[in-house]
Amino acid sequence: MARYKHIDTSPRFLAVDLEKQLLPGSFAHAVHHLLDQDFDLSGFDARYHNDSVGAPALPPGMLLKVILCAYAEGVVSSRGMERLCREHVTFIALSGDTAPHFTTLAAFVSSLGLEVASLFAQVLFLCNQQGLIGRQMFAIDGVKLPSNASKARSGTRADFDKQATKLEEAARKMIERHRVNDLAADTQVEATLEAKASERLASSAQRSRRSARLAQGQSRG
Repeated sequence: MARYKHIDTSPRFLAVDLEKQLLPGSFAHAVHHLLDQDFDLSGFDARYHNDSVGAPALPPGMLLKVILCAYAEGVVSSRGMERLCREHVTFIALSGDTAPHFTTLAAFVSSLGLEVASLFAQVLFLCNQQGLIGRQMFAIDGVKLPSNASKARSGTRADFDKQATKLEEAARKMIERHRVNDLAADTQVEATLEAKASERLASSAQRSRRSARLAQGQSRG
């Protein structure tokens, strides 16, 4: 009978070069490069006032990379993105192992203006031209990306404009879905906490009534 070496996939500590986890030719590598090298993100600087006091903020470019690549994986919530940044090597690499908290991601997304949809559309357009967006990506209800990359490379100006418009509309829907999901998750957590608080109060009241009945019984005895 054949014998095979056991393949152990249990957790372990490994020395990993994070930069090398973003493989050339992948969507994540392209997003990482484009947002680091080809786009001017200095407009986000005005959001922060910590040049002399306060803790350093997480770079907007890094947050944008995580958000857009999470959308590509069909993850459209800040809590889901936090899990990716803790557990998935691609997202650990994209975030530089900073593991942004879901509240940081949610606050960032909720503050984004319409211009970010245009930014995402430009990134998606360039990735689509390189054939880096597959049919299995962006599995988000209500979002449909144009997928004819060969036509985008050789089409007319009208074709380019039409595709850019569709991509921007898709980006807006993704961001809006993200905000809705975060709000729903917060509402659910709040409802769960309220329910647990009510259970604790009811349990405490029940214990108090039992204690009162016991004390009354002892006094009669």
